[in-house]
Amino acid sequence: MAAPAHPGRMLFVNIPVADLERSKAFFSKLGFSFDPAFTDENAACMLVGEQAFVMLLGRETFAQFAKLPIANPTTHTLALYCFSVVTRDEVDAVSAAALAAGGTEADGAEDHGFMYSRSFFDLDGHGWQVMWMDQAAAPQAVADSRRDVVAPA
Repeated sequence: MAAPAHPGRMLFVNIPVADLERSKAFFSKLGFSFDPAFTDENAACMLVGEQAFVMLLGRETFAQFAKLPIANPTTHTLALYCFSVVTRDEVDAVSAAALAAGGTEADGAEDHGFMYSRSFFDLDGHGWQVMWMDQAAAPQAVADSRRDVVAPA
């Protein structure tokens, strides 16, 4: 993978949730934990990676930050959230945990050989994808797929 353009930069993605405690319980069942220093009755800081976090915000708290009306994630898609796991088997395990915790399947598994993923909707309707990628095979697989694309006349 390429070197980051801004080493040390952190990413915080903020999403509104209807019931913060219910959402925390859901994501805990998927193996996520929360930073207690940035978690209270209005928000929860979900640890995704070393420098990546998802802030689960109650809808009222989210509205204080948003400059536009909050969309309903069950009827409108504003973003899709994707995170990686270490193995193909973990993709299936996390997806199964999401479904068992009350999430719904968005579509079936996608298997591209070097990359494997599954998608689900969380309890609020936000779309999530869990994926595994063979980093060594990815550049060659992408190059091969570009050779198969026919340029327009």
